[in-house]
Amino acid sequence: MGKYVAKRVLTSILTIWLVATITFLLMFLVPGGPFLAEKAPSAATLEALNKRFGLDQPKIVQYKNYMLNLLQGEMGESIKQRGRMVQDIIFSGFKVSARLGGIAILVAVCIGVPIGCIAAFNRGKWLDSLILFFSTLGIAVPGFVVSTVLMVIFSVKLDLLPTYGLTSFAHYIMPVSALAFYPTAYISRLMRSSMLEVLGQDYIRTARAKGLPQFKMIFKHALRNAILPVVTYLGPLLAYTLTGSVVVEKIFTIPGLGNEFISSIINRDYTMIMGTTIFLATLLIIMNMLVDIAYKIIDPRIKFK
Repeated sequence: MGKYVAKRVLTSILTIWLVATITFLLMFLVPGGPFLAEKAPSAATLEALNKRFGLDQPKIVQYKNYMLNLLQGEMGESIKQRGRMVQDIIFSGFKVSARLGGIAILVAVCIGVPIGCIAAFNRGKWLDSLILFFSTLGIAVPGFVVSTVLMVIFSVKLDLLPTYGLTSFAHYIMPVSALAFYPTAYISRLMRSSMLEVLGQDYIRTARAKGLPQFKMIFKHALRNAILPVVTYLGPLLAYTLTGSVVVEKIFTIPGLGNEFISSIINRDYTMIMGTTIFLATLLIIMNMLVDIAYKIIDPRIKFK
């Protein structure tokens, strides 16, 4: 176990380094520059700006300086938001996105897992068909459509919920619902297929033959094994929730990380683009590593090599 964890940590560090290197190199392949605007700056102004942000140095020197600063947790100053450090902007927006995304993931798991189990235990019945219909609909409908429909119904028509900000419990209802809609549908389908596979195993049939209570059979034997695919999905789900919240944050005017990420791309804020890309990639890599380790905790029969 210890050897496997050490190997996964080293692999994760190498992957993060590759992401940082590739992102750094791609910045110089983008046409134009970070200081271009409708009114082009003078040559003297452009030279001064390049010198201030170190863009006048050779690429290898810029790369070395950026990596050394990154090891110290510094991502440089934002080119467009003058006077603000990239890491401060990221963590400020991440707190908002993490709170919103965390609630959405919790809602998706708490609803999707039971619904998937119910569909599996009612296979071929009308309830199973109804759940499959809505789960397919949830996967097919994009987040901005869900957000717009919720806003029209509960804000414009019924005037029940606020449409922007996150200052009260009511402000969370629509953004969380829109963000949790797709993962809830996906988890329910994933849980249904996994539970059906587990229910067909010999040990489940043996437990039924021995008269094991239904509740104990589900939660002690079937659910423990059937939930593994859902645990696998939780790693990428976190990344999806943070990046997929861009549209939701825009619609409901939420100052989260997704909003900063899109703004940095539109404004050609090189340091901000690199910082958010590396941060999100690191988050995804760490979550996948933790999911792999969680396998052993959930199912001790899994052997690491």
